[in-house]
Amino acid sequence: MDINTILKGIECSCGKFHKCDIDYVYIEKNAISRLKMLCGSYGNILVVADENTFDAAGEKTLDALSGKKVEKVIFDGKTILIPNEDAIETVNQKIDNTDLIVGIGSGVIQDLCKYVSFFAKIPYMVVATAPSMDGYASDGAAMILKGMKETVKAHLPRAIIADVDVLKNAPMDMIKAGYGDIIGKYSALCDWKLSMIVNDEYFCDYIYDTTYEMINNTLKNAKGLLNRDEESIRALSEALVIVGIMMSFAGSSRPASGSEHHLSHFFEIVGIIDSKPYFAHGIDVAYSTVVTAKIRETLLKSDIPDSIFRLERKDYENKIKEIYKSAADECIKLQDRVGNYQNNRLEVYKAKKDEIKNVLSECPTADEISDILSKVGLDMTEFEKMYGREKINTAVSYAKDLKDRYTVLWFNYDLMGE
Repeated sequence: MDINTILKGIECSCGKFHKCDIDYVYIEKNAISRLKMLCGSYGNILVVADENTFDAAGEKTLDALSGKKVEKVIFDGKTILIPNEDAIETVNQKIDNTDLIVGIGSGVIQDLCKYVSFFAKIPYMVVATAPSMDGYASDGAAMILKGMKETVKAHLPRAIIADVDVLKNAPMDMIKAGYGDIIGKYSALCDWKLSMIVNDEYFCDYIYDTTYEMINNTLKNAKGLLNRDEESIRALSEALVIVGIMMSFAGSSRPASGSEHHLSHFFEIVGIIDSKPYFAHGIDVAYSTVVTAKIRETLLKSDIPDSIFRLERKDYENKIKEIYKSAADECIKLQDRVGNYQNNRLEVYKAKKDEIKNVLSECPTADEISDILSKVGLDMTEFEKMYGREKINTAVSYAKDLKDRYTVLWFNYDLMGE
């Protein structure tokens, strides 16, 4: 699939003209050398990286920017960088007179650059260092603000530089994370269809089908990823970028992020709050896709009850405070604003029972997804060892409270309770 053709826009049968305002995407060997041409009109450039991502691509990037006035923000590579208020302030202190921000890294670095550049009204470019996530071409910045995981609407990079010579040498866990992020689309796409039925949410067949095509392309190249095969790495990187473009087409992360991402966010947020370890985002997404598949299998065997489950308000608040501690008030405010707990969808569930079950049955089974993950050495027993059954069950019940989006987690909670 020709990415640069897609970027020109699609007149879609859904009634929208889809566009993505990225000027250039280069996924190829020696791609970083293209920065010289891309940055020709910029004089003052701020490079943002951490020690690890700078080691991976920093010198190549600086060579391509030779002759420019370059400032650098290099975060510590020994600790996990959290894209929060402190990290934002660190970058903001360096943006005076900056014409362009160049982020060297993957998820967190790109989200941070995306956020800062948007509010500072400065363009940015991406030098990818790992095929680890689908946010390179997305206009959403996944930040942690006031202790909450929040996707902030920002803007798109002017260019994405994905140098296969760099990407193939990324830590293997990051390559597996990118694979896992793509496999998570099985769950996200199913959730999107579910919400279309339950909430009449906007849905686009072109975006859905293209995202599904990226899943299939990734599966074809799974074995080569463990060998760092260049074509497999390129195919995975292309899939991640195209899925990001599909998010831009949709105007939200809906095609790529659903219940599996909410579970991943739960483990990250609770891990940060409680100072407990958690997996890389894409690996958590991968394992969580197995969990959401199991939820769908259970729901397919269940009838619609005569009432939906709800805790008393006091019990609900106590539960959220017990789980989310310092972030609890933000969770409660979010759900009060959205009105999910006040929304009784029982009649919709009854009226559309057959449609709902048809959609749930389209997602691969938990066993099938576990087998897909095993192709790159991801084993569900590692997930269960990391978090334990109690924490996973809590996530199934309350990860939904971190977001305003309807997914199978809400359907499960409404019907099955905690």
